Amino acid sequence: CGGAVEYLCRNSLYIFLSLIIETYICEDPKIDNETQEPLKCTNHTAYVACLPAPNITCKDFNGSETQFTGTEIGFYKPVECRNVNGYSYKVAVALSLFLGWLGADRFYLGYPALGLLKFCTVGFCGIGSLIDFILISMQIVGPSDGSSYIIDYYGARLTRLSITNETFRKPQVYP
Repeated sequence: CGGAVEYLCRNSLYIFLSLIIETYICEDPKIDNETQEPLKCTNHTAYVACLPAPNITCKDFNGSETQFTGTEIGFYKPVECRNVNGYSYKVAVALSLFLGWLGADRFYLGYPALGLLKFCTVGFCGIGSLIDFILISMQIVGPSDGSSYIIDYYGARLTRLSITNETFRKPQVYP
């Protein structure tokens, strides 16, 4: 076996498998209807079963070989999932659009002080309501508890990118 590295969890024993991507197929994650995240999500990770192609033989750390027939689970691939606590993106945007001038969006997201301030100032004379609508629509303002919005699993969700010390940077070549 050679190629991409994946985690193997077979009979409660963790083993590394090194398989070329085309030599296995993974199931789609089962999605929870309430949270719109993969089932059994713990520590922002869920696992999906993957089946190696027929006649693939792999060795584990102990040196024992396993030949797969294409019908048994060979390993479980980690799938990223988010922490959600019941705040719907659609509800937040609708409240911001229609009742933002009353502060309903901020009350819903768990910011009662800002909600009360918007209520007393009629959404900062409309300007604050417009700004909040843009910030909530762009998913910049989220629930106060730090969780993510519930968004359809295959829907439009924002993925934040960041540069860390582990980020690969391609050197610039100047002509």
